[in-house]
Amino acid sequence: MQITLLKSKLHRITTTHAELDYEGSCAIDADLLKMAGIREYEQIQIYNVNNGERFTTYAILAEAGSKIVSVNGAAAHKANPGDLLIIATYASMNEVEADNYKPTMVYFNDKNEVIKTANAIAPQLATAS
Repeated sequence: MQITLLKSKLHRITTTHAELDYEGSCAIDADLLKMAGIREYEQIQIYNVNNGERFTTYAILAEAGSKIVSVNGAAAHKANPGDLLIIATYASMNEVEADNYKPTMVYFNDKNEVIKTANAIAPQLATAS
């Protein structure tokens, strides 16, 4: 049996551009893609924290070191500059592979600077009443 797990995530990265007339995709700083293990032209899921939009596109390279995250083409209607995004990729694997698998997660501040990386998410705790 094959299952799908989170492969990589850019967590709370800020949209820098929304280019309606640019060829569709999402341009992301090449250094950030490399850090997260996201390949050029790889399918990505984008979750907009500001407006709840969720959509699929693919990653293209933006200039290394630029901190650019540009949502392009028709998807430009789904994100505005300044919106916080979660950009995720997924991988299919068998259950044996999944037993030892860890995703790559990169977390950002409001200037698209990396504040930490991780390969696990802490358990969500119940809140006291």
